Amino acid sequence: MKTAGNFQMLAAKEVDFMIHGLIRFELFGQELWITTTHVSLLVIMLILFIFALAVRKRMKTPQEFPTGFQNAVEMMVEMLDHMTENSMGWYAPKFVNYISCIFLFIFVSNLSGLFGIRPPTADYGVTLPLGLLTFMIIQYNNIKYNKTKAFTGLFQPLPFLFPINLIGELSVPFSLSLRLFGNVLSGTVMMALIYSLLSPFAVAWPGFLHIYFDIFSGMIQTYVFCMLTMVFISDKLPQRPT
Repeated sequence: MKTAGNFQMLAAKEVDFMIHGLIRFELFGQELWITTTHVSLLVIMLILFIFALAVRKRMKTPQEFPTGFQNAVEMMVEMLDHMTENSMGWYAPKFVNYISCIFLFIFVSNLSGLFGIRPPTADYGVTLPLGLLTFMIIQYNNIKYNKTKAFTGLFQPLPFLFPINLIGELSVPFSLSLRLFGNVLSGTVMMALIYSLLSPFAVAWPGFLHIYFDIFSGMIQTYVFCMLTMVFISDKLPQRPT
């Protein structure tokens, strides 16, 4: 039993979840760290920035019959426009830029595990701000379109349901962020366990698992986050724009 316990402890020490502090510094007396998550975020922002520059350069002289890169970009834009329009109807033009932005960021972040870096969305410090940003947009449009009903609606259909309605509103950013964080983190943990504990046998076959955890699951979680965002926003909007 003691030998087995020592083996488990040794194996656990070898598991690398890619959470490392890289640079330590102090600010206002508080110890802060630049971690692998910050580096991953920087890499992804650079990728998206370079992609945006390439699209801008290509669209300056668009082809009448697009092929290659231009064709792929136009298909992606049409897909995002179609997805937003199907969910938000009349209001799609107002929110398509935001939905497209978070879709691309989350999707590329989820795919980053394929390139050997830690997915930023596996860190709650990344998914929580996304949830809070969506929450602020939801409440802003709630107040903008519903005026005082945005507050009196918390007492509907009965006044004593106010605490439940309030909790339901405040839980939105946490449900959005925890769902994305938990699913991406679970895939990161699973792959780390496989590569660390099964390293002598993890030669080629883990690539099939990457197809699920990084590509398939990453696409699903991106779609779910964006769809829930559109549903929550649409729920606060009148049926037709005024």
